[in-house]
Amino acid sequence: MLFAHDVESSLLAAVALVNSGEAPDTLTTVEDVDAWYAEHRYTGRRDADAAELAELRALRPVLRELLTADRDHTAALVNTVLADARALPQLVRHDDQDWHLHAVPNDAPLVVRVAVETAMAMSDLVRVDELSRLSVCADSGCEGVVLDLTRNRSRRYCGTTCANRNAVAAYRARRAKPATR
Repeated sequence: MLFAHDVESSLLAAVALVNSGEAPDTLTTVEDVDAWYAEHRYTGRRDADAAELAELRALRPVLRELLTADRDHTAALVNTVLADARALPQLVRHDDQDWHLHAVPNDAPLVVRVAVETAMAMSDLVRVDELSRLSVCADSGCEGVVLDLTRNRSRRYCGTTCANRNAVAAYRARRAKPATR
């Protein structure tokens, strides 16, 4: 594990939320939010309505900027998000999760909790100068965000679809070249 569990979880959730905006958009219904919420084990207030869906969709470009900015700009964005939310980090333990940080109350709107948890996670990456763990997908036709948690920093694609498409293209290009002796 490179980072604390809550940092990795927040980053994975943020990347999934941002990438849900890539074609085809996979965050279009309240049920899609339900699935994302459950997959990323969020807790606390859920309005489960169209307004919450719209707020999360509107948060995607903000998170994209936060996840892909340079170190100085990321630090400024983190500070802005935390100040706007009046974040007060506290250690909490709930459900089956050991001690981790929450910075806003459980009754804060989901969009606020997502923004703040992402900002808190990004503050760790800024402090340890590990923003290189985040990048844009190496597929020329994709703008998905990549979170590379591999030990050897080898992840280049946002998902298996882009990775497979590029592997097949590389294979076909190799097969198309005439054999040289």
